[in-house]
Amino acid sequence: MGEGSRKEVQKYIKKGLVKVDGIIVKQVDFKINPNRVTLELGSKKIAYKKYIYLILNKPQGMISSTADPRDSIVLDLLDDYYLNFRPFPVGRLDKDTEGLLLITNDGDLAHKLTSPKHEVAKTYYVTVEGEVLDQHKEIFNQGIRLEDGYLTKKAELNIISSGEISRVNLTIYEGKYHQVKRMFAALGMRVVYLKRIRMGPINLDSDLTVGNYRELTLDEINLLKEV
Repeated sequence: MGEGSRKEVQKYIKKGLVKVDGIIVKQVDFKINPNRVTLELGSKKIAYKKYIYLILNKPQGMISSTADPRDSIVLDLLDDYYLNFRPFPVGRLDKDTEGLLLITNDGDLAHKLTSPKHEVAKTYYVTVEGEVLDQHKEIFNQGIRLEDGYLTKKAELNIISSGEISRVNLTIYEGKYHQVKRMFAALGMRVVYLKRIRMGPINLDSDLTVGNYRELTLDEINLLKEV
């Protein structure tokens, strides 16, 4: 739980700083069920967690990865406490894309949320160079043929404003490389700003500023597991 390295924790135990159910234990190989005992280090109670679930408002310029030789990664934004759980991003957002990114160490849930067969909805706020019209709603709903010949799954287009620069919300049900940008490019339009605002049942908090994150609530975690 981030309270020290293995060697440091062994020293704490030998010094009598660790209690199990109120009793000092000095055996470093003493076995416990962390879900059924009260564990204390000094005067601090240690609550056990197996998994963490975070929602991050990703900034532009960061890579959605656990490591990158050149660029900053989203995990650089996390406190050391959370890094102890060896978390990873659930899916990816492009380097220049902002918005909702889930981070966890629950591999089963991450696979479920990113697997194409589950078709988890992802909604993006998009600013586009080009006039987006009502007729484009049906085009997106039928799927769009990308430059490599791939026909996307249906997508839902909601027009906020239309003009030389249009603002829309677009919901897709898969996650191909640069998919939103490529879909608009296939219609002769260029995406100039992209922000993910929803993934499955989880919305990006309006008060969660860019670069900040929080733990998901128990209700939010349960909603994700029901997807």
